[in-house]
Amino acid sequence: MTYEHPLIIQRADPQIFKHTDGYYYFSASVPSYNLIELRRAKTLNGLAHAAPRTIWHKHNEGEMSQLIWAPELHFIQGKWYIYFAASQTSELDENGMFQHRMFVLESDAVNPMDETAEWKEKGQIKTHIDSFSLDATVFTLGKKLYYVWAQKDPAIQGNSNIYIAEMKNPWTLKTDPVLLTKPEFDWEKEVFWVNEGPAILHHKNKLFLTYSASATDENYAVGMLSITDDQDVLNPHNWKKANKPVFESNLAIRQFGPGHNSFTVSEDGESDIFVYHSRNYTNIVGDPLYDPNRHTCVQKFDWDDEGNPMFGTPIKYTYN
Repeated sequence: MTYEHPLIIQRADPQIFKHTDGYYYFSASVPSYNLIELRRAKTLNGLAHAAPRTIWHKHNEGEMSQLIWAPELHFIQGKWYIYFAASQTSELDENGMFQHRMFVLESDAVNPMDETAEWKEKGQIKTHIDSFSLDATVFTLGKKLYYVWAQKDPAIQGNSNIYIAEMKNPWTLKTDPVLLTKPEFDWEKEVFWVNEGPAILHHKNKLFLTYSASATDENYAVGMLSITDDQDVLNPHNWKKANKPVFESNLAIRQFGPGHNSFTVSEDGESDIFVYHSRNYTNIVGDPLYDPNRHTCVQKFDWDDEGNPMFGTPIKYTYN
């Protein structure tokens, strides 16, 4: 199977979720940052041409009224959940940070895109610090549900670190958050000190946590932590952190700033698929966050003899 590249234009922070109903569901940040939309298709290429459906709009005022970022769709215990970040203002705080917090929507609809589907606002997911937080994802290991996200700790230098906690339910943490990774290598501290956009991949007896680091321009790159799934994921000492990026810009073919990835599988279930966004230029005017041309891409990846993912490098767009 050859996939369109890019798959979907002007959609950053992409997530593609293949459900048991045989559909791929797609969510991402929209350039206007004012709503959450979903689209679905039976094939990955079909997502490129599927009509998006807006399922939620930002509020006119208050805590969910500005800069709606990085929605992720998950199916948990028979219900749909969308995790996203939102702010009450587009202004920066006294530390020069955006003021996002994390929120979740819930629906018990069979088809989350159905026009009759009702989405309930379950409110803010509160953590150990009332500070800038975003990019939540969840995963189940055994019978336990875990929450992984990025957040600013005022006591730690940088913009964001990545944390994990067990969940009591899909909108409430059960355990105290545990710090898994913070910016420490040079490639994680280009322009901004950032670890964000966590994604979980389970293969055989290993868990992998990928994340994105540095500024969202051409410096953006993907790092990775790993752990065996018989170890305690809430013990940070059990996780091994790669000291180099596992996926980064490919200057030779003009693919810049790949990151904020997720994972899915091919239509036949035989291949693993790496989902990410990237740009094909570096001359960005103004803040890279407001440049709309981060496009969703997908490509297959393989595994080495030790069961570790080999993501390779970004591939060239089929247009200039």
